[in-house]
Amino acid sequence: MVNNIKAITVQTKFIRIPFTKLNLILNKIKGKRYIDALNILKYLPQKGTYIIWQTLYSAMSNAINNHKMNKNSLIISEFYANKGPILKRMQPRAKGKSDEIQKKMSHLTVKLIEK
Repeated sequence: MVNNIKAITVQTKFIRIPFTKLNLILNKIKGKRYIDALNILKYLPQKGTYIIWQTLYSAMSNAINNHKMNKNSLIISEFYANKGPILKRMQPRAKGKSDEIQKKMSHLTVKLIEK
């Protein structure tokens, strides 16, 4: 028996939010259907939800337009954030010293499958 499961993978890179903060949001929508995930993201207050929503919507658009998949049968199989590069900046401190500020980035990956 042949297993015909199509998969779509979309990445968003160099997001100016740490991957730990994105993973808190992603844990709430993993394994959900596409439509349910969008409804959950709509009411979450974090800054990263908009970027996650954009990535998920882009993956859905690619699946429908490029691969002729059905919108109602899309399921999120993988959704994760990886560590990206770190911008290092200096902050002046007392007595002529300085501290380093690390501005962390992340890469976001979503994989949709059709069942």
